[in-house]
Amino acid sequence: MTLDALEIGATGRVERVRGDRAIVQRLQEMGLTTGVTVKAIRVAPLGDPLEVELRGYRLSLRKDEAAAVEISAL
Repeated sequence: MTLDALEIGATGRVERVRGDRAIVQRLQEMGLTTGVTVKAIRVAPLGDPLEVELRGYRLSLRKDEAAAVEISAL
């Protein structure tokens, strides 16, 4: 499953970040590294962006960026 498919209020664990090198590096610099727990907070009215909580802060991601993050549900 990918981060963009995570239900609001649900949590998951990052398994892998995939994509081209620039996107992977950018997402990892924002804290989306293997093993991190993320929680889906909300989605904008038109479905993009989405807000997640990780490492004690909230992060907004575009749907295509979130689709690059593979997670396992907790």
